[in-house]
Amino acid sequence: MAAQLLEVKNLSVEFKAGSITTKAINNVDFEVKENECLGVVGESGSGKSVTASSILKLIPSPPGDITSGQVLFKNKDLLKMSKQELRKIRGNDISMIFQEPSSSLNPVLKIGDQITEGIRTHQNITKKEAKIKAINILELVGIPAPEKRVNMYPHEFSGGMLQRVMIAIALSCDPSLLIADEPTTALDVTIQNQILKILKELQDELNMSIILITHDLGVVWEACDKVLVMYAGKSVEYTDAKQLYENPLHPYTWGLLESQLTSSQEHGEQLATIPGAPPDLSYELKGCPFVERCPYAQKICYEENPDLVEVDEGHKVACHFQTAGQRLIRKEGAFLDKTTLGS
Repeated sequence: MAAQLLEVKNLSVEFKAGSITTKAINNVDFEVKENECLGVVGESGSGKSVTASSILKLIPSPPGDITSGQVLFKNKDLLKMSKQELRKIRGNDISMIFQEPSSSLNPVLKIGDQITEGIRTHQNITKKEAKIKAINILELVGIPAPEKRVNMYPHEFSGGMLQRVMIAIALSCDPSLLIADEPTTALDVTIQNQILKILKELQDELNMSIILITHDLGVVWEACDKVLVMYAGKSVEYTDAKQLYENPLHPYTWGLLESQLTSSQEHGEQLATIPGAPPDLSYELKGCPFVERCPYAQKICYEENPDLVEVDEGHKVACHFQTAGQRLIRKEGAFLDKTTLGS
């Protein structure tokens, strides 16, 4: 059985702007084992990227503030570490691929220099040795002619190649954990598949764990072992990927799955959508955060916010009507009929 690498407990994050406080993350819990890929899914604004940034204390303060929780990496709490201690972890033991590689790379520095910077910061090797390692990493992520490409600038690469460069930078110090924040966004389907294939192969080859942040459940199915579904800064479902597809339990997860465009979609067939919009997190939420958009909502949903509880072995869900002894009946096409909202 794989050992536990990362455990996040009761993580909460707030952002303040004047007198307004936005509770971006609310008591999020999850874990990542060695050589495991965890997918974190949800709409834009659900708290995926804030959760990822909080792991390495990359939340800008002010206005951000991690108000509670623990982030245990190899049994050490990253949130209690000093800046100097965290610098030894960031980019070395834990690396992160940020969204939009074109904005994450320095346009006036050669690709090779941007890769070797991290290597020389964390490893006691010469500049020549670091460049050789950079070439080897570029080859590892599938960039052709790495000896030539290492001396080129970001503007000379395509979007897909830039994403590979970002992966190369993240892997330059052989991290135990890679956090990939929307690594396939804005890429065409063919390039997306190539990037996912590279990540999966590298995970196995380097015995590395991955947190893969995405809004695409298709990506989760292709690459992930476990899935954390987030909504309005809260964990609403947490299970393994196979179980999520075969037996999803939270109505929000049902909505996400039903709104996916699939190959079996018939021409002219209406695509399901989740009505409404996520709640404003600057206001205190009394009931379930999904209540105004849920076609299954009842009185208790407006009055009490359900906790994330384990209803089957390894399957946790935050819904009043999904318990160990009770199941909510899923209605086919519930997210096609907006008149059922709130009934």
